[in-house]
Amino acid sequence: MAAPKRGRSASAQSKPGRSLALILIAIAALTGGMFASGNTTPRLGIDLAGGTSITLQAHNEPGQPNAINKTNMNTAVEIMNRRVNGLGVSEAEVQTQGTSNIIVNIPKGTNSAEARQQVGTTAKLYFRPVLAQQASAGATPSASPSASAGGSSSASPSASPSTSASASAKATGSSSASPSSSATSQGRAVTDALKAGSTPSSSASASSSASPSATSSADAGASAAASKLEAEYTALDCSKATQRATAGKTAKPSDTTVACGQVGSVWYKYVLGPARVDGTDVKKAQAVFDTQGAAGWQVQMTFTGGGAKKFADVTAELAKNTSPPTNEFGIVLDGEVVSSPTVSQSITGGQAEISGSFTQEEAQSLANVLSYGALPLSFKTQSVTTVTAALGGEQLHAGLLAGAIGLALVIIYLVAFYRGLSLVAIPSLLVSAILTYAIMSLLGPTIHFALNLPAVCGAIVAIGITADSFIVFFERIRDEIREGRTLRPAVERAWPRARRTILVSDFVSFLAAAVLFVVTVGKVQGFAFTLGLTTVLDVVVVFFFTKPLMTVLARRKFFANGHKWSGLDPKGLGAKAPLRRTRRPAGPAAGPVDPKEA
Repeated sequence: MAAPKRGRSASAQSKPGRSLALILIAIAALTGGMFASGNTTPRLGIDLAGGTSITLQAHNEPGQPNAINKTNMNTAVEIMNRRVNGLGVSEAEVQTQGTSNIIVNIPKGTNSAEARQQVGTTAKLYFRPVLAQQASAGATPSASPSASAGGSSSASPSASPSTSASASAKATGSSSASPSSSATSQGRAVTDALKAGSTPSSSASASSSASPSATSSADAGASAAASKLEAEYTALDCSKATQRATAGKTAKPSDTTVACGQVGSVWYKYVLGPARVDGTDVKKAQAVFDTQGAAGWQVQMTFTGGGAKKFADVTAELAKNTSPPTNEFGIVLDGEVVSSPTVSQSITGGQAEISGSFTQEEAQSLANVLSYGALPLSFKTQSVTTVTAALGGEQLHAGLLAGAIGLALVIIYLVAFYRGLSLVAIPSLLVSAILTYAIMSLLGPTIHFALNLPAVCGAIVAIGITADSFIVFFERIRDEIREGRTLRPAVERAWPRARRTILVSDFVSFLAAAVLFVVTVGKVQGFAFTLGLTTVLDVVVVFFFTKPLMTVLARRKFFANGHKWSGLDPKGLGAKAPLRRTRRPAGPAAGPVDPKEA
């Protein structure tokens, strides 16, 4: 029985067009996605685009010697991220460096002094009663979470239709008004809310103890303040980042103020009463999943002794109201409403739950915000570095020039030593460059990848890594030709050995890039990420473009006949005589052998 042939190389050799078509389709898809999304250039880092880099160092608050830990630092990063985004900077980067530092990189176009003030001050968290609120024009009101007493045996408010998150409308009747609602109706709503939000006892005592002239003066002052607040509320458009950045940011805890808050994709504007509970009154906050009451993800709060009494008082007052938003309290961080739960009962005992249609991420985010009010950390600015756009442009120009020089030297080397084989190497480099550029452009808006100067250096280093893979393959083919084989079998015999070498080499490069990415921070990660990305693309290009293209060209006479400019000239390579099969001598015939012939 004849032995079976090893492998399926014949079928693979005969269809290299499939691999070439596959990688060309990938290039077309990535390039098309790049132009369709409008992201035709990579997002530049602060060192290339210019901007401000702020380094903050964390310090323990008195009496809290072990407050600098990973949890508290991550919470601080989240809050600072909210702040710089509140400035209308969507490309800002906030990340930890080491164990006690936070780096804030803000691209050009932002007021660096304002940014420094925003990220360098301690966050302020308050609980304020909601007096009025309205969704942005044309928006659909969303559901509001509800607050309940933690640990009570009664059903959670979210289980009752009258107080459930899905049934308690996020906005009042005015919030669902059409875009044509008049400014007068909005102002009247504010006036009514201010009247309803006043404390009768305090008003009565003030009226009885004050003289008629003092009362008249106080009424005039209150009327002027109400008019000013009405104008602010009417003019406020929370769908605009520039207005959100200033709304309620300078209000004192004792002030009635306006503010913005987002629920899902809808922005709301609020009128908020004076702060009744401070963030420092929250002892602990955590996100938990309710497995018994089927309420889903919740946020559980534990208050300090003084905070428990304050919270019980304000929830008792809010519970007297039966319709939103006057039965809601706004959780306000840095002047922005991060949540406004409804209240249906007085919450005593120092524990409370906020329930609603939370995802795990939303519940954890709210818990982090509540925890930050008592975060035992303060931050001091270590350094503020301003990078001008001109300097960034010069660095980018120098980096691109270095890359162009490196690429030109590689091409010159390939043409000089490999001649016709450069027709394989140069298109492979071009394919690798197109894939790298398209992927970097698409990664900017998806994972916020920024191309900084170290990342450009990583791309330049990748040119040498990619060229090295081609050289390994070409030298293996040449070795086979020196052994006396023709080109087509030489290509197929060289590929398995070259493939192993390329994979081992690229694996080592990728492992080094991965380790560098994990153990470093900041700009060095850009170098590691780019090096790892281009190493992976090197494997893709060699397997799906270089090898199939070499298989196709091996069938052409210019290469197959070993033209002296092909780079595969057997004579120039010192090849042995062609290997030829020789017939074996015939064996002895069957039957008896004559001794004389033997």
